[in-house]
Amino acid sequence: MKKALENIRSFFSALGARFKRKPKEQKAVAAVNEPITTPRGQAAQSAQGTKSKKVDRFSVISWVVTLLLVTTLLGGTVFYKNSHPTATTPIKQPTSIPTSEPSAGTQAQVGAPVMATSGGGFSSISRKLQLKTNIPERERYESISYRVTRGDAMLSIAEQFKLKSETLLYVNAQLEDNPHNLKPGMELTIPPVDGLYYTWKDGDTFDSVAEEFGTTADAIINFPGNRVDLTDPKIEAGSIVMIPGGTRELRNWAADLQTMGRGANTGTGGPNVTNACGGGPVASGYGWPADNHALSGNPYGPGHLGIDITAPEGSNVYAAGSGVVTMAQGGWNYGYGNVVQIDHGNGDVTVYAHLSSYIVGVCQFVGQGTVIGYSGNTGNSFGAHLHFEIRRGGSNINPYDIVQ
Repeated sequence: MKKALENIRSFFSALGARFKRKPKEQKAVAAVNEPITTPRGQAAQSAQGTKSKKVDRFSVISWVVTLLLVTTLLGGTVFYKNSHPTATTPIKQPTSIPTSEPSAGTQAQVGAPVMATSGGGFSSISRKLQLKTNIPERERYESISYRVTRGDAMLSIAEQFKLKSETLLYVNAQLEDNPHNLKPGMELTIPPVDGLYYTWKDGDTFDSVAEEFGTTADAIINFPGNRVDLTDPKIEAGSIVMIPGGTRELRNWAADLQTMGRGANTGTGGPNVTNACGGGPVASGYGWPADNHALSGNPYGPGHLGIDITAPEGSNVYAAGSGVVTMAQGGWNYGYGNVVQIDHGNGDVTVYAHLSSYIVGVCQFVGQGTVIGYSGNTGNSFGAHLHFEIRRGGSNINPYDIVQ
């Protein structure tokens, strides 16, 4: 800044010298006409005083102009700095060459302090590095189609679309309320939310339909996919309407299985049933019916009244508790395939389905852990596993909560 001020002052000094008025040349005159002169010292002093006045005036003006220019430049610089923040480019940090692929879930660290060339440092904005752009999922109001592939199960498809497995049974009539009817190549309708579709009839009201399917009128009216005019809510007869949260009874195919009665107050039949097989052992507890304790596909639920246990083809199937065999039958059996049923004499019955073969007969006594057959893929099934049910007092319960 000091050097700039000196340059400006020099410029104005040179400019002033250039335009300074030069003294007129005096012509030689005769002695008689020569003006009266004053003493040399006095004349010199008078001339210097006049020159000093001229120099002081010019210096003041030049300094004033200089200060005005400097002030203007400084003010402009400050204004520009405030209105246009300086973007600092961080220095690229050296990176090491990775020796292996990054593991899943590992994120590159961004946001470490970056050192400038002057030695100062600043922190960059901290953000996580992502290899792909995350596009938020938009809410879906229409159904879509899904083609079943080998290895799919009702549970895995439902989880993929964040639905309950029974919802898929409600809206896909070709499954006939049986998750074991799922086959590769089948086209499923995937609704946008849990519930079911209903064809509106003459005389239907929002309240009557909501009561029939266990939901609320507001849920039907406010669902955007139904396109109901909120100022005048009504639906034309014949329109297909989504019933959010709606449910209905699913057919219990297990009830069609014909079994022998063990006796009064047992798991099969009722208090008036004849004692077809006679007495036998009574179970006091239940164990796992297979060597593997993991589920292979469908869990217990409204559309699946048992659990599917991982069991490779031909592996042992055990009696979960002591009792009497009241069914040992091969064939289709409503999709159960080769099936064995054991009455445990305490109001409970266990069912073992999709067996490749069985080695027990009707009215045979068995103890807990007795091998009754071998796992397979018979009936309505693709992929070997063991379908296992527990019925208590004629109604199915979740086996996963019972076996130990």
